[in-house]
Amino acid sequence: MKKVVGGLLAASALLSLAACGGSSDNASSSDFSIKDRYELDEKTPAWKLDTKEEPTKITWYINSDWTALPFGEDVTTAQIKKDLNIDIEFISGDDSKLNALISSGDMPDIVTLMDKTSQAATKADSWAYSLNDLAEQYDPYLMNVVTEDTFKWFALDDGKTYGYPNYSNTAADYESGNIPVNDNFVIREDVYEALGKPDVSTPENYVKVMKEISEKFPDLTPMGFTTIGETAGPFLDKLQDFLGVPLEDEDGAFYDRNLDEEYISWLKTFNQVYRDGNISDDSFTDDGPTYDEKVKQGDYATILVAGTSGQGGNFTEFMKNSDTRYIAIDGPASTSGREATLNQTGISGWLINYITKDAADPAKVTQLFTYLIDEPGQILTKFGVEGVTYEYNDEGKIDYLPEIKEMEQTDNEGYNKKYGISRFNYFNNDRVNALKVKTENALTQMQEWGEGKLYPHFVIENTDPDAGTAEARSNTAIKTKINSTIISLIRSKDEGTFDSTLTDFEGFLDSNNWDAIQDIKTEKMAENRERLK
Repeated sequence: MKKVVGGLLAASALLSLAACGGSSDNASSSDFSIKDRYELDEKTPAWKLDTKEEPTKITWYINSDWTALPFGEDVTTAQIKKDLNIDIEFISGDDSKLNALISSGDMPDIVTLMDKTSQAATKADSWAYSLNDLAEQYDPYLMNVVTEDTFKWFALDDGKTYGYPNYSNTAADYESGNIPVNDNFVIREDVYEALGKPDVSTPENYVKVMKEISEKFPDLTPMGFTTIGETAGPFLDKLQDFLGVPLEDEDGAFYDRNLDEEYISWLKTFNQVYRDGNISDDSFTDDGPTYDEKVKQGDYATILVAGTSGQGGNFTEFMKNSDTRYIAIDGPASTSGREATLNQTGISGWLINYITKDAADPAKVTQLFTYLIDEPGQILTKFGVEGVTYEYNDEGKIDYLPEIKEMEQTDNEGYNKKYGISRFNYFNNDRVNALKVKTENALTQMQEWGEGKLYPHFVIENTDPDAGTAEARSNTAIKTKINSTIISLIRSKDEGTFDSTLTDFEGFLDSNNWDAIQDIKTEKMAENRERLK
């Protein structure tokens, strides 16, 4: 899943879609009849009513370059196959492959995109059915299981909703406490205790403690961080969230977090740590496997982590093979008393799923959407099958069977292949976490540290300028520039170089129409507030 690419479609893809749509553009879901199969019932999901005997083949395109999972071969998807009498063929690829499908005039039944602001998503009414219409015609129970705020957030200008996401977290979800933090500052517990549990929340203390680590633990790299690649890794919005940098100014306008004084001050702090030799040059170029191995070996004394859940295996491996573990502590923090505002997946979610106008059996595909969005489907795809992978304990909580727990720890590859737990996640959310027994693992303490520190960033979601505009091109250039600038700032050879690099960046903003981009972002923020009412 880490290899998921952006869902932006080339303009040619949209033109091809419109050109070859023909009957698709004029198609109506009402053209497909369920007269001889079942009667609609608002209180019963249609998949339980459908009398269709022959299996339904569903083609599902995912606009990404990661390998799709086999369907029906593990416990989880075998249950989906049995309940709905369906078989799913996944097709995955990049925009060029999607172009080929579009040009063929034969779209798959389901299309999954990654960006609700892409041209494909904003023009979904031309190639996909609205879920409102599908629910009315084939499965009114669907409207009982969708999340109202999410459904409204994804509505297009016609007031109808065409795509439904996974991991769309609403304000209620943030308040529930069921969403775990996914960013942490962690330290090896043995190092933490040997140093007397130091405070590293201020720039001065941070520099001092990194020096102490270097002196007392010369075999360790004092500070590590999740891989950089072509981005600034955890040093951009993640660090800003730790510092509680505002999302908007006092008037509700867009706030340029990248030039916030406290944020710049902390970048100077990391530059000092780097110049002291306590951030390794290797850390900026290590690829994923190299970084993973260093975490498993405990080579880093401290780590600024973006995506804690994705590091669970590494932290577990280290804890199993040593007499210590990594724990979360208060890391870089605001110097003016601002509270941390850590972010998680927002209301826009991650993957967005659509039912195309070429769906051979739109009724059955609508049933699949209902099935996966409904709580029993959430439990199935998150935890497996009752009696096979889990049981309910005396308190009514889901608890994995002992053999399942053991296999997950000792043969993770075999566990995934056999059970498919949490892998068929195209409609998953975090709400069902509340149904599971809490167990101690390498991430438990890190997630507990983050309780009360999450803050929704909904207001700034999808506020980039519209694709194809001059401002969008400038904004893309600025994003690339800020990522490279931050790394250059941290690796500056002296304060003078740091200051000149920052000045150059500010000049780059001026020459790329940053004022106009900020105005657009402010306008889109206002639109977001309306959607959230």
